[in-house]
Amino acid sequence: MDLNLRRRFFAEELEAVCKLQSSALVEAFAAVPREQFLRSGPWTVVADVDFMGPPRTRATPDADPARVYHNIGVAIDPARQLFNGQPGTIAVWLDALALAPGARVLHVGCGLGYYTAVIAECVGAGGRVVAYEVDDVLAAEARQHLASRRWIDVRRGDASEAIGETFDAIVINAGVTHPLDTWLDALAPAGRMVVAVTSDMAAMGATLGKGVVFVLVKDDAGALSARVLSVVSIYSAIGLRDADLNARIGKALMDGPMKWASVKRLRRDQHDEVDTCWLHGKGFCLTG
Repeated sequence: MDLNLRRRFFAEELEAVCKLQSSALVEAFAAVPREQFLRSGPWTVVADVDFMGPPRTRATPDADPARVYHNIGVAIDPARQLFNGQPGTIAVWLDALALAPGARVLHVGCGLGYYTAVIAECVGAGGRVVAYEVDDVLAAEARQHLASRRWIDVRRGDASEAIGETFDAIVINAGVTHPLDTWLDALAPAGRMVVAVTSDMAAMGATLGKGVVFVLVKDDAGALSARVLSVVSIYSAIGLRDADLNARIGKALMDGPMKWASVKRLRRDQHDEVDTCWLHGKGFCLTG
């Protein structure tokens, strides 16, 4: 099959299986060459995912680019269990952001830049994408891969410092214990944020965690609604995790889905912890 046709089938399969609403997102997956945002093949890919343990991997038989146009994670660094994430997972996140032409987007944890490129296709040259990557080598490679898309600004860092601008959409592409004030402040009115709140799990290795993905939406008054998008197993953000909250998230997850599915908002005001608080922290609370 022609590689362009393969990419088109891949995008339409994501649309069908993930129930994507955004036609622009489907077109972006059909347009962006995934293999150009990976190191040379053959590739190590996820063969099976056990939510209670690290993913099992296999090697592709060869370096044919068609091998990466499946709903599989492809290793960026197998030794660190660092992957170019499963498209069916990230596509759902990006679909929830309702990306529109001209939108301003913050992408934290861009890796080698594949999903940043997908985002950039959705917002077009009239939009703006600021992408952060904490790893020096990955950030440098992402900058090279994305250089032709002038509306993308790739920065080395963790986006924990004040960014100095606001965004219509924010996606945190790693597991954190809490959304940072920096990100919440940078979210524009009517803006949406996708963030994975996770607990590091010993059985999954030092770099992986599991948890719940939330969609936050800011209203004109600055209040933040919240809803659960999915559960997830994901690489943990480097330097952005709180040890106390990590332990508390692990306990909160054990309360089961009825509890975390009841979360309806993120409060930033000071208040006492009550039964409706799923995760109550300093300066934030995910609550019913």
